[in-house]
Amino acid sequence: MSLNPRLRDWQGRTAWVIGASSGIGQATASALHAAGARVVVSARQAALLDEFVAAHPGSRALPLDVLDLPALRAAAAEVGPVDLCVYCAGYYRPMGAAGFDLAEARRHVAINYTGALHLLDALLPQLLAAGGGHLSLVSSVAGYRGLPRALAYGPAKAALTHLAEALYLDLHPRGIGVSVVHPGFVATPMTAQNDFHMPAEIGPDEAARAMLAGWAAGEFEIHFPKRFTRFMKLLRLLPYRLYFPLVGKVNR
Repeated sequence: MSLNPRLRDWQGRTAWVIGASSGIGQATASALHAAGARVVVSARQAALLDEFVAAHPGSRALPLDVLDLPALRAAAAEVGPVDLCVYCAGYYRPMGAAGFDLAEARRHVAINYTGALHLLDALLPQLLAAGGGHLSLVSSVAGYRGLPRALAYGPAKAALTHLAEALYLDLHPRGIGVSVVHPGFVATPMTAQNDFHMPAEIGPDEAARAMLAGWAAGEFEIHFPKRFTRFMKLLRLLPYRLYFPLVGKVNR
């Protein structure tokens, strides 16, 4: 059973991807463009957005910082009604308790979560007025449960997942689609910081294909690669007395 209206035919549809300067966001914007969507790309790095537009005729760049609420409001008004908006802005630095940094922790929350709240303020009135459209929030399997070195990143992504769940309950009866994306390890500038083996790592293009397939199937949760994310889902079911010793071994 599909939990959302299926997004299959992108011809003539407008997709706004926020966080499209690199990684998963850029690959998803490119895949949507190839499928026939009118793509609008946003991020802080205007030069990278201009490169995207040059390589994808008919697309449009709207540079912005998700922490700048007036800029987001102005961009939402300029984009107008959207069939899909993807919040893919993200920030990651490995952090453990011994290296706790308050400023860094706050930055994780600001970009990974508060920026999504800014987007809701700017976009929800349009979606509600239209009685349609789809909002997709890109979270992470790091938000499933507490993980080593994810003291700042994991909680922020967990909050984003919770936000998507609450939004679905409110917006689905109004005909508005909501989905949450839980990637495993994807080769991006963010994951390049990791100094450990990343099991089942995939490329951004494969991630983008999985996301388009998830929207086409009307899924609420889109997770990939499944050979890894299904294992992570099983870990969520373990009681703490089993979970902590098992995950603790990985951190040694």
